[in-house]
Amino acid sequence: MQALARVIDPELRRDLVTLGMVREIEIGPDGDVAVGVALTVPGCPLKAKIEGDVTREVSSVEGVRAVEVRFTHMTPEERTALAARLRGGTPGAEPTGGGERRAVSVDPRTRVLAVASGKGGVGKSSLTVNLALALRDQGHEVGVIDADIYGFSIPGMLGIHQRPVTVDRMIVPPVAHDVKCVSIGFFMDEDGAVMWRGPMLHKALEQFLSDVHWGELDYLLVDMPPGTGDVAIGLAQLLPRAETVLVTTPQPAAQRVAERAAAVASRLDQRIVGVIENMSYRVCSCCGARDELFGSGGGALLAEHVDAPLLGQVPLEPALREGGDTGVPVIVGAPGSPAAQAIGAIAERIHATRVQDPVARIRRPLTVL
Repeated sequence: MQALARVIDPELRRDLVTLGMVREIEIGPDGDVAVGVALTVPGCPLKAKIEGDVTREVSSVEGVRAVEVRFTHMTPEERTALAARLRGGTPGAEPTGGGERRAVSVDPRTRVLAVASGKGGVGKSSLTVNLALALRDQGHEVGVIDADIYGFSIPGMLGIHQRPVTVDRMIVPPVAHDVKCVSIGFFMDEDGAVMWRGPMLHKALEQFLSDVHWGELDYLLVDMPPGTGDVAIGLAQLLPRAETVLVTTPQPAAQRVAERAAAVASRLDQRIVGVIENMSYRVCSCCGARDELFGSGGGALLAEHVDAPLLGQVPLEPALREGGDTGVPVIVGAPGSPAAQAIGAIAERIHATRVQDPVARIRRPLTVL
């Protein structure tokens, strides 16, 4: 049982013993051990991973010669009890009607960062993925919400192909590179298109924040869609403590549009953590010369206009693009590359800007009425 307590469910992020997934344990006279494991649902996509981890940990016990893992699955009653334990002992809420707001399941201690730009094409999604992985490398528990409903791309960038598991109406987000992720892409047919109006966008974001089991995250990064409409307003309503990280490229056109996203964040009383300038320059692989393809100075000018720090500049290089295409982000596939090093430094600066005192996050001064 001590060995099995070291086996962590890849998605629920808790050990099998605590989750109640261990069934019978049979120990034969010659050191043959059979372990029964109840999966949350039939056909669990991570069955092979759990089997390998159980075999490894049980084999490490002195006297064990061979390990057999026997799988079954939980009954509906057991899944309901498991979901209640994961929610902290409270039963799941029935689906609400009439516009009633659901309770947000994000831990109050989780720092929520909305990665916004105001326009598309500035590399916001790839930065969100790699920032999440850089924060993970610093020892933090991290989750990502792909809130770009029309142009979702985060699952492909993380190399996630399986759909989420549902336990008693609670969605368990898939995990890749130790980062939890949820996206509308998980619930669409392959190559499907989303044709929704504003209220449905808000409803999808509300479900991502209320029906998904995020657990005890340190950071939740939200890949915001282009523009300054429904999703930005909905996030501010559902998570008023959210902060904003602005992404721009060096050219003035991107910088001016990002200023509009900053204005929305300010009107919604969201703290602007800082500015990231993406695609700042390209380094020639032959001579090492620095080529500023999109001009220069846009990030610094935006930071000055919004009164926030310039967190860093990320160079344009093939490894960053290739990582997004293959599902192995540059932080994982090429950690020594200039782009990965720049993103890692930005993640450290973001963590250094955390506000310990919740009262200090209040942007408007308090007055006695």
